Amino acid sequence: MLRIHFTAEDLARTRVAATIGAAAETMYGLRLLRDCATAALPFHPWRATVRGRLGASARPFTSLLAVNGPDIDLTTLMGDTPSIEEGIDNLMRASPARLRTELDHIAFHPSQLSWARSLAEGGLETRRHFAEGLAACNEAIVAPYWSSARSHVEGVRAAFARTMLDGGVERLLEGMCVPLVRWRAPVLEVRYHRHVDVRLAGRGLVIAPTVFLWRDPALLWDPQDEASTPTLALPTIGDAKAGAALWGAAEAADRSLGALLGRTRAAALKVATEGCSTTELARRLNLSVAAASEHATVLRNANLITTSRRGKSVVHTITPLGTELLGSPPAEHG
Repeated sequence: MLRIHFTAEDLARTRVAATIGAAAETMYGLRLLRDCATAALPFHPWRATVRGRLGASARPFTSLLAVNGPDIDLTTLMGDTPSIEEGIDNLMRASPARLRTELDHIAFHPSQLSWARSLAEGGLETRRHFAEGLAACNEAIVAPYWSSARSHVEGVRAAFARTMLDGGVERLLEGMCVPLVRWRAPVLEVRYHRHVDVRLAGRGLVIAPTVFLWRDPALLWDPQDEASTPTLALPTIGDAKAGAALWGAAEAADRSLGALLGRTRAAALKVATEGCSTTELARRLNLSVAAASEHATVLRNANLITTSRRGKSVVHTITPLGTELLGSPPAEHG
């Protein structure tokens, strides 16, 4: 049982996040793919589709799943950005001390201890291999569903916001994620893998609806920053009907968009939802830079993306028209 203790100041500072971040969703997705062969019924269509997609390029990341207990807190380490590239940039800039803090308490498989130790020591080459593995894993199991997943999360977030407007924060705490979460003022009781008491002490709480988290919520916080606000990640796919709607919508949208734009340009438009350079677009789609630039030009001429200069590179960002075409709600684009 996790018991989160609130004060009046904490209630005033509680908010709902737009996403837990692409990196953390990828970690939870990998855990689902590895550990929930029969239990996670809502995710069966997703598992059946992505099983077998993970190749050797993802191994530097997939090998660091914890044997038991919590996994690496990628929200704290890489941020809650919806862009996997931006999260990787945060990882590459993280201090060795932060890496050690996040990795030292994880129960890795004995065969992976030397690899985990090398990563914790902060070597840039080792960190780069880990980042490349994370990107490959994200591309295989999360990115194809990311637009629909964010649309789903935005719907949950909007419902939470309406509840807060109608009845305040305590009404939200009373009704969210029942029966996994129970509000007994001034304590929020959460089903958890161990007994923990957390006193917010004026920091507030970030509530993050999460797609690839199954059954139990997760509490994430920065142990190096006592003033940072903890994040409570909540599962949002609780039954087979909700799962089927999400995966079915993603696959139907992919087919329709692919028929309209062509599969490669449809994929390029989805990548642009996160903001990307031409080089990043080429890497994500396994194209030459010249081919990626040509596809970006076609999408820009159709007013589906915009292109702006950032330093020495250009950044492609989806437009409201492109967002509408993807069938997802408008988001905060770079």
